[in-house]
Amino acid sequence: MTLKARRRFFMAACLIPGLVMFILFKLYPAMQVFYRSFFLWTGIGDKPKFIGLKNFVDMFHDDVFLLALRNTGFLIIIVPIFTLLIALVNASILTRTKLKEKGLYRTLFFFPSILSFVVIAILWSFIYHPTIGFLNSGMELLGLGDYAMAWLGDSRTVLWALAVTLIWQAAGYYMVIYMAGIDSISPDLYEAASIDGATSFKQFIHITIPMLWEIIRITIIFSINGVLTISFVIVTIMTAGGPDRHSEVVMTYLYQQAFTNSNFGYAMAIGVFVFAFSVILSLISNKLTERGSN
Repeated sequence: MTLKARRRFFMAACLIPGLVMFILFKLYPAMQVFYRSFFLWTGIGDKPKFIGLKNFVDMFHDDVFLLALRNTGFLIIIVPIFTLLIALVNASILTRTKLKEKGLYRTLFFFPSILSFVVIAILWSFIYHPTIGFLNSGMELLGLGDYAMAWLGDSRTVLWALAVTLIWQAAGYYMVIYMAGIDSISPDLYEAASIDGATSFKQFIHITIPMLWEIIRITIIFSINGVLTISFVIVTIMTAGGPDRHSEVVMTYLYQQAFTNSNFGYAMAIGVFVFAFSVILSLISNKLTERGSN
């Protein structure tokens, strides 16, 4: 066997096991989800019945699904905007200013990103607790007890409370990404701008953001997809979709249809919709931010 043939054999030996695992545990199940979404199927042992697009048609006549979609849309809009803005501002402050506690702040801001989503959900459930929660207790100490409420039990505040939790969890992660990007920007640009009289805010607007724009575009897509996936754990533990479905999101409704109602065909149709929805959102985000990258 020649050296070239041995190299090809070695590469194949390294790649084929991973490729087989990907096909068996990723590609094939995904194709099965798409295929089964056209069937009425209540679970293992029950013969699936082909119903065409009925699951998808029923989806858009399902009031609970439409409410869950609206709630998901709210989180997709609010969470990425505030998460990335906070991350970008914090990253700029920690890299562009001389703070002795810079390392401490980096650690504190990044710490929530390494916590389990379950731990974060339980922690914030205690913070929002109407009687023993830190938030209401703190408001009472400040003389704002009249504004204390059941934050997770009120339809007016529950989505905002969940959004704050998601923002707190993710902001530190994106901050570290932005800090790495800012560190790669030539200090000469800031020095020249400072000599020309540009304030720190103007340097942030005209140097930092334009130089980080490609990274920002990528993090927007990451953040949107993160909301779709992480919100399932947060909502399930903190509110279980309540009160009265006002915090229901698409992924929690999918889970209920599959494992509570045994309506697997309909759940898979929702899964296909979520996949298409995330792809479309990513394409729209990429298109809307493309002009700023030129």
